[in-house]
Amino acid sequence: MTRARGAEMRRIHVGNALSAFGLGFTVPYLYVYVAQVRDLGSMTAGLVLAVFAVAALVVLPFAGRAIVRRGPLPVLVLALLTAAAGALSLGLASSSTAVLLSAAALGAGQAVMQPALATMIVDFSSAETRSRAFATQFFLQNLGLGVGGLIGGHLVDASKASSFTLLFSIEAAMFLLLVVVMATVRMPRAPRVEGAPGQDRGSWKQLLGNRAMVQLCVLGFVLFFACYGQFESGLSAYGVEAAGISTSTLGTALAANTAMIVVAQFAVLKFVERRKRSRVIGAVGLIWALAWLTAGYAGLGHGSQAMATAAFVSTYALFGLGEAMLSPTVAPLVADLAPSGMAGQYNSAFALVKQLALAVGPAVGGPMGASLPGPYIVTFLLFSLGITFLAVRLGRHLTPVQNQPSLAKSRVVVRGGAPVEPVQAAA
Repeated sequence: MTRARGAEMRRIHVGNALSAFGLGFTVPYLYVYVAQVRDLGSMTAGLVLAVFAVAALVVLPFAGRAIVRRGPLPVLVLALLTAAAGALSLGLASSSTAVLLSAAALGAGQAVMQPALATMIVDFSSAETRSRAFATQFFLQNLGLGVGGLIGGHLVDASKASSFTLLFSIEAAMFLLLVVVMATVRMPRAPRVEGAPGQDRGSWKQLLGNRAMVQLCVLGFVLFFACYGQFESGLSAYGVEAAGISTSTLGTALAANTAMIVVAQFAVLKFVERRKRSRVIGAVGLIWALAWLTAGYAGLGHGSQAMATAAFVSTYALFGLGEAMLSPTVAPLVADLAPSGMAGQYNSAFALVKQLALAVGPAVGGPMGASLPGPYIVTFLLFSLGITFLAVRLGRHLTPVQNQPSLAKSRVVVRGGAPVEPVQAAA
């Protein structure tokens, strides 16, 4: 990577950290803010969380087209401005209608940020540096969320609506600051996909014709459904109801998850960079299977409460280890499967799959974790083993370079994706 590209990448990483820092201020307190502080009730608060998911599902199919046509930077700036407006208005909203409209704007903006920033990372990285770039992104996101949540917790006061207005104003300010930072980034000239009318339909047809990408999307859905979709719903409900875990212990478990990611990310990176991606993902499935077995002991075993607490916290730490292994593996693989100039479309499609899994996961896991602890553990243990099976199957449809980029020289892989011929062959 040249010095100029390194400087641009640092700006992008600063942007990732700023956006995560802003989100950390408000995400943990959104339900309390709507239901209690604004006194709009639990139903409205639940609708707000649903609106976030729906807004993402609506805008992401169009985000990919816009990134391909206009480039990731203009799309990112528009998303940031939309999110800033949503955050600021949410902090001032006092009626159900205003809260829901503000949440829709904030959710849509947040959703589009992900593929836009990911595409910028692709544009400024090579096959050799991409895994490290995405690992750094994931590290800074978790660090930003953790620090933001910690500071936000000290600023917020449930008896004062003005304290929440301050939190949402800080979040909006972080998004606007990110607009300023991104305005200094000089994007490289990327190949544009020109075509006749129907080009958008053709790009989706091309994506769906790529067997490796379709299998990666299926695998991605299972990954996010079985892990991320359970953190704040099914697994927490299971911990409280079956394992007798206190709310403070839930906070400790989430902190253990973040701490594992922060501590292990770059140590794990050295291991991951020398291994086949399909095998790394398969290993994550086994690690998460162990995590669900540990959670099973916490709630269904016959040990002491101290042992149950330790097992439950360890569950979250094991999930964190798997996340640290996935961050330099899955996102770079999406980019390497994309034909030149189509990284935005592929990133948006994968983000859409992620949002769908995060919407379905809590809806399925929450009730099961609270009322059917045994079947809940068995179900998600099987999903984790399914990750290993799907990863091995995916590996058969990847070229050697796609599966293990360390085999390639820098001149083999073009910016924005893998060589066109191998991708088409794998499709």
